[in-house]
Amino acid sequence: MSYRLVSLVRPMAIACTLGVSAMIATPDAVAAQAFPATLVGQAILPAATFTRPPADAPASMAVSGRFTHPDTRRRDQIGSIPGISFLSDPKVPRFTGVDTPFKGQPIQGFSGIKWMKDGTAWVTGDNGFGTRANSPDAMLMFYHVRFDWKTHQIVILRTVFLHDPDGILPFNIVNSASKTRYLTGADLDIESIQVIGDNFWFGDELGPYLIRTDRNGKVTGLFETVIDGRVVRSPDHFAVTTPNVPGQFNTVVRRSRGFEGMAASPDGRFLYPLLEGPIWNEATKGWEMADGREALRILEFDVQKGAYTGRSWRYQLEVNGHNIGDFNMIDGTTALIVERDNREGIPELACNGPARADCFNAPAQFKRVYKIDLGGTAPDGVVRKIGYIDLLNIADPDKRAKQGTIAGRFTMPFWCIENVDIVDADHIIVGNDNNLTVGAGREPGRHEDNEFVLLRVSEFLRAL
Repeated sequence: MSYRLVSLVRPMAIACTLGVSAMIATPDAVAAQAFPATLVGQAILPAATFTRPPADAPASMAVSGRFTHPDTRRRDQIGSIPGISFLSDPKVPRFTGVDTPFKGQPIQGFSGIKWMKDGTAWVTGDNGFGTRANSPDAMLMFYHVRFDWKTHQIVILRTVFLHDPDGILPFNIVNSASKTRYLTGADLDIESIQVIGDNFWFGDELGPYLIRTDRNGKVTGLFETVIDGRVVRSPDHFAVTTPNVPGQFNTVVRRSRGFEGMAASPDGRFLYPLLEGPIWNEATKGWEMADGREALRILEFDVQKGAYTGRSWRYQLEVNGHNIGDFNMIDGTTALIVERDNREGIPELACNGPARADCFNAPAQFKRVYKIDLGGTAPDGVVRKIGYIDLLNIADPDKRAKQGTIAGRFTMPFWCIENVDIVDADHIIVGNDNNLTVGAGREPGRHEDNEFVLLRVSEFLRAL
């Protein structure tokens, strides 16, 4: 218990990945213990929810999603690009009913949450439509929200647009010629959020970078990622260019596997950004592993010094190819992490044969929230998994769900579940990234909504 993470208690820190992992079933034996979860409330924001861009934004931001066709060529006609579930069989596409381009900017893709003491929360959107290439007209936003569990509504209290008027970002951006320099999904992919004092911190997936803004979304800092004493980059880092001849990029972070989750110490001194995928090990010519399974780096960043401390830990995936969705501390040494497979849909609607448009060809199998203990883990060691709750098996005895409960069992069968935080000693909040135009986890042919649920998990939070 003498390692740096114990210092957290000292006084004074795609869009969802557009890449399908191997369809591997859940392991037969998992060391961590399963704990029950009961649904207390569900809040929903319809998929087709939009906002106007700021009055001083470039005119090109009035329409979004013009580059979402698979060939990324611009289409200007509203609704001319059909929305198709990314996880459907290409030969038998499942249409989602949400087509681009849109008038306005969509409010969707919630990819990180920070619960506040007043019962509200801050959530961040992601880069828009999943990649740099298809998101140059998707504005980066984060939101102050309130959840009305009785009416099942998510209330947007404030929408904040990221902008860089002082030119802090050291690379060209889409709106560089404008005064306010609003940021888009071709510039950054913000996937996690923390509030420390008057500053907001975001984990970016493209660089990957840490981004600091003020409360109005103005960028005040960018910090490159340092692992084992060297700056590391993904293929989307601003300094990485296409090779002159075919060959592998000189990068160690895979595209769309940058910072997905990011926790903060209770005192705000340290940030703990977590990569979504393992880093490349040049010596072994493979991804970083622990006992045969992929292991993801949890880094430590000193907020006061504005620098990485050099310490890191490793989170071991249950199955190679899984992804993490979010990461938040419970207290000084324990934390919550979402781990998921790359599948969507409930087993009750599985195709059970050839793929069809009215069923799920690869229904969800693994959607969990783990409780981990970092306090007794040596730097570079694998953190201990204490237990988990199964998001595909949530009790709903009081019928609190507006949608998603079958025979008393509520499920979150979404491709991407990217929000988790502690609410109090008995409850956590969990939410999906609905991947607008390509996510349809509730039922075939209908795009999934933005959903957050309040879960009572007393035993889980008390587990040691």
